[in-house]
Amino acid sequence: MSRVVTPYEGSGHRPWDASAAIPAPLCLHRTPVLPEWVDYNDHMSESCYLLVFGDSSDAFFRYFGIDERYRLDGHSLFTAETHLSYLREAARGEPLRLTVQLLDLDAKRLHVFHEMRHGDSGALLATAEQLLLHVDTRAGRVTPLPPYLRERLTAIHTAHAALPPPRAVGHVMGIKTPSVRP
Repeated sequence: MSRVVTPYEGSGHRPWDASAAIPAPLCLHRTPVLPEWVDYNDHMSESCYLLVFGDSSDAFFRYFGIDERYRLDGHSLFTAETHLSYLREAARGEPLRLTVQLLDLDAKRLHVFHEMRHGDSGALLATAEQLLLHVDTRAGRVTPLPPYLRERLTAIHTAHAALPPPRAVGHVMGIKTPSVRP
């Protein structure tokens, strides 16, 4: 049986360096638009935007210490909610550059914001806002992050606190004009 595989599986992670500067935002994932991501409209299909944001999340997890070993020990991060905004098209072969900003965290949750930009022009193509939960996969429930990951995430959050909040955070979807009633 096949399963979804991220480009970072098996890569582990570099040891955390508490003295290293933390970029704000973090740019941990780049990729071209792959041919299998292009749909009948001749641009990247909507579901593939989420796939690429997921790969960016995986790179972020590895940055602060969550990898295969961590998951084998019975813990992971699960996505509870995602809000995607599609702003521009991306065509086959075009370069993508992803960033992630840690907006907030508590003992069990992370609130992150991703931007997908064109790798050459820098044009903003899409955004994803996500709420992530730390899960004990053996018990099947949300559980607190271990202290060493909380420390790392707090350092990232502190570095990212200097960034302005993204305009799309907390965006509510709806039609702003009065609805037409039959």
